[in-house]
Amino acid sequence: MIDMIRDYLCSWEPEALRELVGNTNKLIENFKRRQLPVIWVRNEFRPDLSDAFPEMREKNVRLAIQDTPGAQLHPDLLWSPSDITVIKKRYSAFFGTDLDELLAELGATDLVLCGINTHACIRTAAIDAYQRDFRVFLAEECIGTYDDEHGRISLNYMDGKIAKLATVDKILSLAESG
Repeated sequence: MIDMIRDYLCSWEPEALRELVGNTNKLIENFKRRQLPVIWVRNEFRPDLSDAFPEMREKNVRLAIQDTPGAQLHPDLLWSPSDITVIKKRYSAFFGTDLDELLAELGATDLVLCGINTHACIRTAAIDAYQRDFRVFLAEECIGTYDDEHGRISLNYMDGKIAKLATVDKILSLAESG
């Protein structure tokens, strides 16, 4: 689950947000019931932006600041304190994090990516996962973006090449069959 934080979701249309969160929760609930790991990945930056993207520093963009409500996961998500959380500083969930080691410890071979934004963080995480030989699935109803054009282009690029776009029901069916 990538970047489902308050600061990034506050500008979403209410109905689109309800659908994204609802579909994500359906997937999370089913994964937890099957005792499949759910990993929350989110940006978080120091208040002085010293660890933020260059553009954020240059433009003084103050999003996902540590210890602020905006850096926290959306309150309607089925997150619990015992869930695994990875803090990232760039688009990819793998860059500068311990996600590789964590996935190795879990014995993971397949990854289901959910979250935002399709054209940036989802795409880079999918590419990095594919380059690490994971089988990557994109949960169709659980990913979204504020940039529809680049989101569509990214999905067209990824689907069938580095990842498989699949519905939540299809992913749950695959998880059930092992």
